[in-house]
Amino acid sequence: SSGINAEWPLRPGGRMTVIPKYNNPMRRNNWNNRGHDNKSNVKLKSSVEVRKDWELQIEIEFSQIAKKYLNYPEKDITNLVECGTLEHYDKKYDRITTKAERPLTMTNRLFHYVSTTDDPIIRELAKEGHVFATDSILATIMTCPRSYYSWDIIIQRVGSRLFFDKRDDSDFDLLTVNETANELPGGDGGSNSLTKLSLEATYINQNFSQQCLKREAKTYKRPNPFANEEDDNEPSSVAYRYRKIPLLGPGAEPLTLICRCEVDAVTTSANGEEKYMNIKALNEWDLKGGASEWRQKLDTQRGDILTTEMKNNKCKLAKWTVSSILAGSDLLKFGYVTRSMPRSSGESIGHSILGTQEFIPKQFAAQISLDMNNAWGILRVIVDRCMQLKDGKYVLYKEPGKGILRIYKVPLNTFEEDNDDSDEEEEGK
Repeated sequence: SSGINAEWPLRPGGRMTVIPKYNNPMRRNNWNNRGHDNKSNVKLKSSVEVRKDWELQIEIEFSQIAKKYLNYPEKDITNLVECGTLEHYDKKYDRITTKAERPLTMTNRLFHYVSTTDDPIIRELAKEGHVFATDSILATIMTCPRSYYSWDIIIQRVGSRLFFDKRDDSDFDLLTVNETANELPGGDGGSNSLTKLSLEATYINQNFSQQCLKREAKTYKRPNPFANEEDDNEPSSVAYRYRKIPLLGPGAEPLTLICRCEVDAVTTSANGEEKYMNIKALNEWDLKGGASEWRQKLDTQRGDILTTEMKNNKCKLAKWTVSSILAGSDLLKFGYVTRSMPRSSGESIGHSILGTQEFIPKQFAAQISLDMNNAWGILRVIVDRCMQLKDGKYVLYKEPGKGILRIYKVPLNTFEEDNDDSDEEEEGK
């Protein structure tokens, strides 16, 4: 821990984000199944407004980092802190088929999306490393050449340390849908808009990840650091693993990365061995003429459906895989979820689980052509470039539809005034 500045950065400009649940966005009379337009006809929005007082510091084209590699010293990773409560995966969900589908049910559990510098345990570990981030932030950076939509990350350089944060009022934690398809959804601006599809996918993932669990829990000595006794609802099943990862590089100064990683569940193998699991859901939304292709093909042609998902959601699947590998999860479980047609015009659209599929994260990485040595190489390039910056606050910005990253130096109070305004609005309600 020598040479690590003991100061703490300014907060990224926000409050701790707690999202109880995304309500089902598929309200009655609120959707259609019109076709979507070509990529060029879909207007992509920028994740953040680049302001006049932002100073461009660095530009990195994806072509520059496509062949950067760094061997990942997995054996040198240590778990500093583990906390939370993990429930067991319910294996009866592996027996679901299209002929024995199960309705998706809504959970009332809380999902915490807390950024790096808002995390009390990362504060405890401030002297343990040089670079601090969450698994979702690192996964976004490490898979950035696959991204098409816009996103941004706040970087704070404080002495010899770097903190990667997200903005609380951003869409960072919303899942993308068909981001890498030849034709993007949302061209009609209707109920299958990009925003509504992202809300739907996030809603499905939250609910599926809790529905397929048994209420048998593995509890760690330290509780969920974000749970509050005053909350009306219990937190979701999650274990947080704070991992110390060496970031080495040929000829480069060795750096230590502290990453908060998430595990969704635990399961037991046939020989009684405990396995960590991350749980995600793939969802079918484009029902041709109201009919589900997955209902017709999932049991007999699952490989074809997964191949299409790998093509259309290349970035999302890569981020899920990287997050699972960062967390040291043994398994990555996918649920296949489709929309359910209402029986009458007065009902909301529902969702049904049609099946599940399980992978070992590293093997799935190979299946989707995700080279983890390249992912680590990309991260090391970004970290090294940021380490050359002076102390201050920066924004790492991915422009929509373009293969380029830009790093801007921004005033220290950037985004803080936005949250002050939202606080005043909430108090005035």
